[in-house]
Amino acid sequence: MDRVNCKGLVGPLVWSTVAGLGLLVTVLLIRTYTLPESVGVWESEGAPGAQLGEDERRLLTETLRGAIRIPTVSFSEDHQNTTALAEFGEYIKKVFPRVFSSDLIKHEVVGGYSHLFTIQGTDKQLLPYMLLAHLDVVPATHEGWEVPPFDGGELDGYIYGRGTLDDKNCVIGILQALEFLLKRGYKPRRPFYIGIGHDEEVSGHKGAMKIVEKLQSQGIKLAFVLDEGLAVLDGVIQGIRRPIALVGTTEKGSITLNLTVDRQPGHSSMPPPESSIGILSAAVSRLEQNPMPNMFGEGPESSMFEQLAGEFVFPLNVLMANLWLFSPVISRILERTPSSNAMVRTTTALTMFNAGIKSNVIPPTARATINFRLHPAQTVKQALDIVRNTIRDERVVLSVVNSFDPLPVSPYDDENFGYQTLKRTIQAVFSGAPVAPGVCVGNTDSRHFVNLTDSTYRFSPVVMKPEDISRIHGLNERISFEGFERVVQFYFQFIQNSDSDKVPRSHRATHEL
Repeated sequence: MDRVNCKGLVGPLVWSTVAGLGLLVTVLLIRTYTLPESVGVWESEGAPGAQLGEDERRLLTETLRGAIRIPTVSFSEDHQNTTALAEFGEYIKKVFPRVFSSDLIKHEVVGGYSHLFTIQGTDKQLLPYMLLAHLDVVPATHEGWEVPPFDGGELDGYIYGRGTLDDKNCVIGILQALEFLLKRGYKPRRPFYIGIGHDEEVSGHKGAMKIVEKLQSQGIKLAFVLDEGLAVLDGVIQGIRRPIALVGTTEKGSITLNLTVDRQPGHSSMPPPESSIGILSAAVSRLEQNPMPNMFGEGPESSMFEQLAGEFVFPLNVLMANLWLFSPVISRILERTPSSNAMVRTTTALTMFNAGIKSNVIPPTARATINFRLHPAQTVKQALDIVRNTIRDERVVLSVVNSFDPLPVSPYDDENFGYQTLKRTIQAVFSGAPVAPGVCVGNTDSRHFVNLTDSTYRFSPVVMKPEDISRIHGLNERISFEGFERVVQFYFQFIQNSDSDKVPRSHRATHEL
């Protein structure tokens, strides 16, 4: 009798399971194919692009090349090429005469070598905004470069040199766009500022922070800030069929941490069971073997994938559109490569290791420096607690060199003027590229401006292919002639688009089943 009853239950159970699976698949597909498209039709046209003549195009490249030739290198907070920094200030005065002579613009040198431009607007009721960039660069030697890094040389349609991507392209792009606008008789409606920092690569404490202090002393509040950051990515994210633009709405926090082990020195002929090097090596190894927890979905990175879901090929589009179900799967996939792993967790990078004084002496001290870039959902205190629990060795002394928590997430909704103006300009200049919010894994000068605005965006108007990512701070940094012209076009249109007193709006269609 019991066996008969069990057989009678099998059929309904199978059918209910099938029905449940069918319902789940239906929900997944409906959600995937009814998402709004990431590119819409704007209700009003934005500003027209600059119609550049051949002489102006030549001027673009020559001006950038001249800037690259000035080696404005930052080695550390206390060691910069101040001669080059001063020379750069004289250079921009020479190549942008209208910017420096216009009655609409006030120029000030801040912190010795940074530059603050105040541009008057005809409508005093509109809240000003700010464009940021930095003129200093990281060091580079000639070794491994196809074109020397400070020659400003050309090769196969590219300008090579330190700063072509980070960040003299934006410095020259902003000022060149303003120069062209003034040449065409432009008078801005909305007031704005341009801040050019001189020490971004080594903290921004003497440049950007001094600019902030100056603005705060005047009671200035900003509608939004736009700095360098993420870019238009072409082939960088696997499974996306066309170039997409990511705008950094936050950036990761940071901890620079020293680990030190002090032990009794001695002769190498009578070594102790554990040396300072051995103890420290074990501690560092534990940190590398036990990465920080995967926090995908706890920060704004999930919004990026959801908004770009329609750009992924099948079946990735289904996974991205339904992170409520597939988030664990996606997070594991993202862990596999360094660039995407940086999106889902606090990263741990061993950057310096020092020990030993002679080949036959047991070293008294070993020291390592580790740099952590904090996921937006994790604080400095939380990360340090994990580090201590992972090392679990009181002989290893932790000392924080510097640290700061992740930056607040700036709004990216349909009602935010700065984000929507940025989005409209990106789509106009970059052929309708889909735009989505992202997390900037590096740090920028914009982090110092959090008390002046709640809307800070990080976007560099360049197209980055997979092979270009390693060029930033690496070998053969370069930008194409066409790419740099597009940088200037971007700022040319963005400045004009920002004159509006209304939030740009678009009508977005949905995907059809």
